[in-house]
Amino acid sequence: MAFKSINPATGQTVRIVETWNETQLEQALAEVAAATPAWAASRLETRADALRRVAAVLRSRRDELARLISLEMGKLIGEARGEIDKCANGCEYYAAHGAEFVADEIIASDAGRSLVAYQPLGTVLAVMPWNFPFWQVFRFAAPALMAGNTGVLKHASNVPGCALAIEEVFLEAGLPAGVFRSLMIPAGRVNRVIEDKRIHAVTLTGSEPAGRSVAATAGAQIKKTVLELGGSDPFVVLEDADLDLAVHAAVASRFLNTGQSCIAAKRFIPVASIADEFVARFKTAVETLRHGDPLLESTTLAPMARVDLRDELHQQVIDSILKGAVAVTGCRPIPGEGAYYEASILDHVVPGIRAYAEEFFGPVAIVIRAQDEADALRIANDSPFGLGGSVWTRDSARGERIARQIQSGAVFVNGMVKSDPRLPFGGIKRSGYGRELSRHGLREFVNTKTIWIR
Repeated sequence: MAFKSINPATGQTVRIVETWNETQLEQALAEVAAATPAWAASRLETRADALRRVAAVLRSRRDELARLISLEMGKLIGEARGEIDKCANGCEYYAAHGAEFVADEIIASDAGRSLVAYQPLGTVLAVMPWNFPFWQVFRFAAPALMAGNTGVLKHASNVPGCALAIEEVFLEAGLPAGVFRSLMIPAGRVNRVIEDKRIHAVTLTGSEPAGRSVAATAGAQIKKTVLELGGSDPFVVLEDADLDLAVHAAVASRFLNTGQSCIAAKRFIPVASIADEFVARFKTAVETLRHGDPLLESTTLAPMARVDLRDELHQQVIDSILKGAVAVTGCRPIPGEGAYYEASILDHVVPGIRAYAEEFFGPVAIVIRAQDEADALRIANDSPFGLGGSVWTRDSARGERIARQIQSGAVFVNGMVKSDPRLPFGGIKRSGYGRELSRHGLREFVNTKTIWIR
């Protein structure tokens, strides 16, 4: 068996990587296990220096790595360069602040001295998706390694080149062999790795079925998990919103990475008094997007990552239209080579239509009209997901009040949802549990140990 990466813009094979046999997997796990004690015992400044070197390697190889992302999963080259920059920034953030996040915390008690120490768990297995093939990995790896853990990666099968390149970056930066390894194994062998006694925790970003499987296996082994399982983020537009700002953000938030983002705005909820104007402006802006080669700076709409994903999205669109949703623009695959789909808007979506309840992981915006603020809040929370959301209003106090009532892991007022190393990232409900990034993310994979001294 082999992993095959196919350029989604052309349908041509980029590379083929043979999957590992059991001997190769065992060798990698043994190498990581051997490296784990020394890395856990290393000085915090040693780890910080290593992350700074990783950031320097990422910056020095930025154009090469960005091109690899574009070739393997179709991201616009400008967005791919931005992804590499974000990984470097994340490494530098934890290098600067990681020691503070794991510093001993002195607690007053009946002891002569009592404290909380934050110590590494061991080796963290990351099961990661293809849509941000570098950032998703560094989002876990930078804090986990800074905390003194080692890491192993099971990456998506369509980005094997990215998986191998990430391991190369850590080695080129001078990290000891075994501190980070990419495992060239198929999804069917992930449970075997979770069950291995040398794995101490698991983090997954992916689908609900994958999350259930990983959580079940890890739970049976009593191992900590963090799950990020996608979302259907609401984008609430109130009658006092700056529509120019809201429409600009709506296009950016929905069509970034061709809509293949967990935190992309997916459900646009304008109140009735401005709904027609918002949709008209949104349509005009969306129709300026032009598909093409993602390696060209002039392209503004990249292909989807795979043809099968495009076909699944189109079936969701067809089913929604048959149930009464209105195709405002797009809503068709683009003929010819590649996995291209038109930038699309579905309006007048109501309960009972697939677009109302399901995540659409591609360039399709869903408009669900609300009567007023209270109705918009009801619709925003009428979802099985709870990852992110945004509110658009000129009244920031009003925006904050609504943000506090939206059921999600993050809400942005007059800004598009994004991940930021300084802020915790994660969801509730079927979007998963646990947090990545910030001090909260770093502390997901540490032993919060009480030490009491008479």
